[in-house]
Amino acid sequence: MNRILPLLLILISFAGFSQDGDGTVMDGEITATVVNAQSSFPMESVHVINLNKVVGTITNQKGKFTIPAAVNDTLYLSFLGFKSQKVRVTNDMFKFEDTEIALTELAYALEEVIVRPYQLTGYLEIDVKNLPINNAYQYSISGLSKSYEAGSKNPSAVTKVLGAILNPADLLRNLFGKKPKQMRKLRQMKEDEDIRNLLASKFDRETLTELLQLDKMDIDDILSNCNYSRSFIRTANDLQILDAISSCYEEYRVLNRK
Repeated sequence: MNRILPLLLILISFAGFSQDGDGTVMDGEITATVVNAQSSFPMESVHVINLNKVVGTITNQKGKFTIPAAVNDTLYLSFLGFKSQKVRVTNDMFKFEDTEIALTELAYALEEVIVRPYQLTGYLEIDVKNLPINNAYQYSISGLSKSYEAGSKNPSAVTKVLGAILNPADLLRNLFGKKPKQMRKLRQMKEDEDIRNLLASKFDRETLTELLQLDKMDIDDILSNCNYSRSFIRTANDLQILDAISSCYEEYRVLNRK
């Protein structure tokens, strides 16, 4: 009996987590430090989100954070004024706690931009040639008095226009139905306080697109077909957008069941 008990404890401990070939733990929590790429100083209050597990945290005064993760999960780090970064979790992050992740200030990350103002001469024929060309394409449908702008000239753009005009429910079905895993993340995102705090401070949809794997255009399409105004879509913060998409998705699920 004395020999059986230790054996059972060993088996239970091995079943509790996954391992690689050399017996190293590959699932649990990782600890790392976020630093400024230019100064190497630790960065406090950096938001860190595990996109796979949909959990978030922030760094402490020493730039350290601890977050649940597994090998090959993707961490998304963001901080105001710095370029957001995605980091794949490796087995070494579980072996060592001195992993450093460097964020780059946007002033250093942006390439040089040359601004050329319009050189107007006062002659219409010359000035017209100097104006930028609008690359957005419009599609008209026989019997309708107006045309619809759909962005780039490609088959998916035409499909989106037709779907929005002829059957908005089909458009939502296409958007939601093709992203079942991403849509199931909505509830997890709403329940995580760190993620909610991050989204409440952002207006660029960047974190939402990473978490939901949706394009910004898809987010606009969803909200437009759920009767949200253009003003709301333009001015709402990312948390308000998340709540709106979640509400729309729940209504879609009810209608889809019927």
